[in-house]
Amino acid sequence: MSDENRTPADQPDMADQTVDAENGAAGAPDDLAAAFAAEKERLEAEIVALKDKFLRAFAEADNVRRRAEREVADAKIYGITGFARDVLTVADDFERALGAIDAEARAKAEGTLKTLLEGIDLTGRALIQALTKHGVARIEAEGAKFDPNMHQAMFEVPNAEVPSGTVVQVIQPGYKLGERVLRPALVGVSKGGPKAPPAEAPAAEG
Repeated sequence: MSDENRTPADQPDMADQTVDAENGAAGAPDDLAAAFAAEKERLEAEIVALKDKFLRAFAEADNVRRRAEREVADAKIYGITGFARDVLTVADDFERALGAIDAEARAKAEGTLKTLLEGIDLTGRALIQALTKHGVARIEAEGAKFDPNMHQAMFEVPNAEVPSGTVVQVIQPGYKLGERVLRPALVGVSKGGPKAPPAEAPAAEG
């Protein structure tokens, strides 16, 4: 049937077509805007997640770096711990060798014996100087208040003249390496005297 022979009922409703076109044109931008909004929200969430991962990774890397620096620093200071202990044993032997000879005999020594004693003394001092150069320091114990972190009590000495808990005799000197105790001092501690005064609290500022 030709367009000319169509009845009005057979003709397409132009008004309906116009409305459908307008609805389609209006709906498309809304769908596009919703899609963009959803994509934006997804990307923003992804950015937040990536930022969090980056910050965590950065913090972990910084912790690893700091830990490595501490380990390197400790290795430089405390890496000689075992060696230093062995050398201290040798230094003790030199000191015992000299202590076995009383002061009067040393004063009267002549010739080869005198040279030998002086050599032992000088070698012992050289060992201690070498240890000091590498951070080993003697713990000054005698006359100090007993500190279980620094001293090892071997016996008690009745003494009413000094406060109880005072180191009155050193059997074997102790040493520190840096801030760590390399070997505690073996000491005798007083008892029977007055109580040691409490440590003074630091004065408040201002």
